[in-house]
Amino acid sequence: QVQLVESGGGLVQAGGSLRLSCAASGSISAVNVMGWYRQAPGKQRELVATITTSATRNYADSVKGRFTISRDGAKNTVYLQMNSLKPEDTAVYYCNLLSVTSSNYWGQGTQVTVSS
Repeated sequence: QVQLVESGGGLVQAGGSLRLSCAASGSISAVNVMGWYRQAPGKQRELVATITTSATRNYADSVKGRFTISRDGAKNTVYLQMNSLKPEDTAVYYCNLLSVTSSNYWGQGTQVTVSS
C-alpha cells in the first residue's frame, strides 16, 4: 500500500502563487508516475501535471507556462508550484501515484481557492 499526504492549499488572490506538496510513503515502486489532478465543483476530475521517475513532465494546456511540477526522489515527494493563479484554477487538488504495476493511489485532496 501507498499513502499520499498533501499540503499547501489555501486561499490566494488572482495573480498570486501557491506551492503544493505531496509526500508518499509505503510500498513505492522504483519506477512510477506522480502527479496532480484537480476537481472543481460540478466538474470531472482532470489532469494538471505529471512527472515520471526519470523527470519526464506532462502538463495540461490550461496550466502550461504557469505551473511547474517537480519531485524529490530521496523524499518521495512531488511538488506543484502554481504561479499567476486564476479564479478558474479553484478546485480540490489531488495527488496521484501510478506504480509500475498499474496500481493507482490518491491523496485526500487539498483545496485551492483563487479569488478575483
